[in-house]
Order: sequence, then structure tokens, then C-alpha cells
Amino acid sequence: MRKSLLLVIFSVALSAVVAQDPQFSQYYQSPLYLNPGFTGITNQQRATFVHRNQWPNLPQSFSTFAASYDIWVDEIRSGIGILATTDRMGSAGWRTTNVGLNYSYKIRLTEKAVFSPGLYFGYGINGLDRSRLQFGDGLEFNGTTLDPAFQRLGNTQYFDFGAGFVLYKKAWFLGASFSHINTPNLSILSTETRLPMKSVVHGGVRITLRNGVRKGASSDYLTPSFVYRVQGVISQFDVGLNYHIDPVSLGVWYRGKPWENTVVNSIQQDALIFALGIYLKNMSIGYSYDFSTSGLASASGGAHEISVVYEFESKPLRRGVKKRNRLIPCPSFNSKSGFWN
Repeated sequence: MRKSLLLVIFSVALSAVVAQDPQFSQYYQSPLYLNPGFTGITNQQRATFVHRNQWPNLPQSFSTFAASYDIWVDEIRSGIGILATTDRMGSAGWRTTNVGLNYSYKIRLTEKAVFSPGLYFGYGINGLDRSRLQFGDGLEFNGTTLDPAFQRLGNTQYFDFGAGFVLYKKAWFLGASFSHINTPNLSILSTETRLPMKSVVHGGVRITLRNGVRKGASSDYLTPSFVYRVQGVISQFDVGLNYHIDPVSLGVWYRGKPWENTVVNSIQQDALIFALGIYLKNMSIGYSYDFSTSGLASASGGAHEISVVYEFESKPLRRGVKKRNRLIPCPSFNSKSGFWN
């Protein structure tokens, strides 16, 4: 009974951990994960990849991958994309994997403003590797435990649904997204552990410091932005800016809630984030490091994150496509023609 109780406690504790979505510091490098309204905001095809390794000094770090592809379809004024994520934690090989479709529709409010609502439909698998679990009676019965609760452990499969919108012009954007609207059940013990809905509000702006005199010349500009997330009883606030002098950018970010105090009456803060980006013709590469400012600072090792975004030419526009659908202005963190400028 003691082993069964410990197993249930262990599983419930892990369920509470996985009942929160992983987050990326370079959220602007994984736009479909942030908000389905960002699907198809470029006039090219786009593929993204982000990997985050959190708390590498611990025996088993948290490892998260996200990859996406999206395209703008002129004829139907829509963006279509696919998003895949996988998150692994702990020595028991606990993994959550999701694959879904993104869709957005572009509504030109004025000549310079666009409203982009979007939807996400996904399928997920959540569970652990039972072969990695070891119990005291396993030493007695050739590695096999007789605990009946062990046999109830397995994988759970679920459908997921989300929505969001982005309002943007060439120099700023503001949006909100709502993930897990159907609050899917993630329990692996045939019980009920619901994933809370996640609400996100985000925005950003470009501030030009200097424009290049010649065509193609480098320019200096700032791109401050913020993200505020709420999921269940957990909330998180990220704010900061990137300084760009093409083709390089440097960023400093703060994650925390200075308006709240912890149980020991200290400021609620999590990390300082330092980011480096390189923007090439069709590709951007980013690296960031989260320096923990909480009580985990000395033991966790922070978090490393690397991202790659590749854009390539879409199919040529058909002659029958209306001119107002041919180029939709969209926010970006680089100075490519047709985006911010």
C-alpha cells in the first residue's frame, strides 16, 4: 500500500507539473506557438525551429522542441500552417507531444492596418516510459513490480483547440491568444487532470533610430515588446527589447512580476534574458540564455535556447488575385523590405 501511495503521489505531482505549457524566451521566433493569428503573416513561406534546454544543471533537465511551417495564400486571404511541439522532463521520460493545424484570415481594416483572427486544432499524447521506473520489489521479482497501480500507468491521447487574433500595422502589433479552450484531460491514471486554458496578451513596436542612406544599407532600430501569460493559478510577464544594427541584434529581457511579492515578502522575479540574433537574407538564427534570479539561480543553470527561422519564396501571384490581397503588411523583428519598413 505504501508503494501504491507513493506511486499515486508521484504521478499526481508530475501531472501538476505538465499541466502548464512550456514557454520560449524567443517567442518572436516561434510565432505560431504564441498565437495562431500570426499564421501566414509573411508574403513568403516560412519554417521555424526552436529548442529550449531548461535547468541543465539538474539531473534531468527540461527539453522542449517546437517546429512549424506556414504559408500565405493570396487567393483566399488566409494563412495556413502546421505546428508540432514535444516536451520532455524527468528521469521517467515524461513526454508531451502535440501536432496541430493553424489557420488565420486577414481582414484589411484600413490601407495600413490588418486584423488577423486565427484558429488552432491539435492532437496530443501525454505519458511516461514505464520501463524507466524502478521499485523495491522489482529487485525481488526480476525487475517486475507487483504494484497494481503500476499497471494503470500509460499514455493519454487528447484533442486540443485554441484561438487568437493579432491587430498590426507596419510599425506595431497587439494581440491575444487562448489555448486549450476545451481543457483536455492529461491524466495517465484513468482519473481526471485537466490542462487549464492559457490566455496570452502580447504587443510590440519598432522605434527607428537611424535609416540607411543607400538602399540595402544598415539601419539602427529598437523593437521593445511584452508577453503576459495566465494559465490556471500561474501567471508570467516578460518585457524587454532588442537593439538591431543589421544584420545583428542584441536583446535584454526581464521575466517576473515586480508588482507581486513571494511568501517571504521578496519581489516575484524569475530571470534576466540575454539574446543574440543574426539576420541573413532568408534565414535568422537566435540564441538566448536565461539567467535565473529566483532561488534556483545557483542550482539550475538557467536555460539555453536556440532558434532558426527560414523564409523562402512562395508561388507566383496569379493574375486574378486582387491587388489589395497581394501584400499584407506585417510585424517582424528584422528590417526586410515589405515588413516593418
